[in-house]
Amino acid sequence: MVSVAEITPVDHSAPGRTARALAFLRRHQVFAVAFALGGVLRLVTMLGYGPAMWFNDSYEYVSVALHPRPHPIRPSGYGFWMLLLKPFHSFSLVVFTQHLMGLATAALIYALLRRRFGLPKWGATLAAAPVLFDAYQIQLEQLIMSDSMFMLLVVGVVTLVLWHRRMSWKIGAVVGLLLALTWLTRSIGLPILALVVAYLVVKRTSWKAVVAVVVACAVPILSYMGWFAASVGKFAMTNSDGLILYMRTAIFADCSKMNIDKYKEIQLLLLCINDPVDQRKDYAQWYLWGQGGGGTGTGEVLHRWGTGKKFTEITNEAASAFATRAILSQPGDYLKVVGRDFFRAFNWGRPQFPDAATFNMYEFRPYYDLDTNGRPKRLPNWPAYQGRTDTDAFSYEQGPPETRIVAPWAGIMSSYQDVFYLRGIMLGGIMLVGLYGVAVRWRRVGGPVALPWLGAFGLLLAPAATAEFDYRYVLPAVPLACIAAGIMLRRGITWGRPRPTSASASEPTTVPA
Repeated sequence: MVSVAEITPVDHSAPGRTARALAFLRRHQVFAVAFALGGVLRLVTMLGYGPAMWFNDSYEYVSVALHPRPHPIRPSGYGFWMLLLKPFHSFSLVVFTQHLMGLATAALIYALLRRRFGLPKWGATLAAAPVLFDAYQIQLEQLIMSDSMFMLLVVGVVTLVLWHRRMSWKIGAVVGLLLALTWLTRSIGLPILALVVAYLVVKRTSWKAVVAVVVACAVPILSYMGWFAASVGKFAMTNSDGLILYMRTAIFADCSKMNIDKYKEIQLLLLCINDPVDQRKDYAQWYLWGQGGGGTGTGEVLHRWGTGKKFTEITNEAASAFATRAILSQPGDYLKVVGRDFFRAFNWGRPQFPDAATFNMYEFRPYYDLDTNGRPKRLPNWPAYQGRTDTDAFSYEQGPPETRIVAPWAGIMSSYQDVFYLRGIMLGGIMLVGLYGVAVRWRRVGGPVALPWLGAFGLLLAPAATAEFDYRYVLPAVPLACIAAGIMLRRGITWGRPRPTSASASEPTTVPA
């Protein structure tokens, strides 16, 4: 007897991957359209300003990618990312990954506010709109700079922490690793770590998760600091924090008010600036990077030290001691310059600051003027570690690295940038909405709004307090401010106590896609 195997019926009604993807896009069509438009703007940017745009700091990242080492001025995390992409010899690929980071940041904002906090689809899309459409955000992604990576890492950390009501130690370990990468990308990652740990403690997260966060962050950071010590001789992340703080205080530091002992504190005297306070530059960066004469500028100060290098352990330690003394001796002057720089972020327009050269590097303008032969102007040939900046860039690209201005795409983005960007006063309004959300939840120490709002506030305040205002430092704070405002607005603004809900107001709800 022959048996015939039964044929399993095929359910042709089961949707395939394409059908499921289309259904997903239909459910989130508002964000999908915005996301696609953001992608188109980034494509136009790459066509108009390829292979990449350049900032003064860009060349140091290229140098780290070519000659891996712990950099004395800034952590080398972004340089290591470029090192991973080095085999492709393409700055276009580097900025392409940064545009993907920008789009991924917007997607995280939308997913967090929509799925975790129940914000309407249009509201979650609106919160992600500054990242998707701000022309300066897109231009920053086209620069060879670490800010896009830093922004994605910070938003990723906040998303993970807020997404999980009860964080396991495994999720805590992931958060810790992301915090380590954040710190290795920009030094401001240290306060972000402190903020996250404090938030988890206040929310009574399990001690295993908190320990996992700290340990997972500490292992890579301590390893990097050990490498830095082996290379430079100091167990630290950089040799620049003291000099950068000195730059901050150079505008107002008056040695006659600092009670410096001229017999015992010669190092501090050597850092005094000869110019009267009312005749100094009104921007701090000049006192670190400028080479002015007449006793002004760190360049002149270092001549007194008899060294041609700024970022050494001895100069960094002395500069740190000088800056600390200046702040303690003149707290009012310090708070004045910090407050002035902090509120620069909330101007309606973008006044030129700190100088024309720096300001223009954030513009979609053909500031890379053509040379006399009509070709793109060459990159600067400054000295670099084991080479020059222009030859390093050529070596990485294995071809001409200069920015090529291509019509009509460059013109499109230049005109777009004149209109479409988040004005500072709008950012101020977003911050106030988030602040209200923290204030009305004071009994719960701000609730879930506190983490992104304090993160945004800290990212705006830290440069003003430790270095100086710069427009690119504002952009990473915007996504966190939008998240805080979105969480606040998920049930609307109430001018009394928050309306009671079936779930605890401090525990956001999850909604279906």
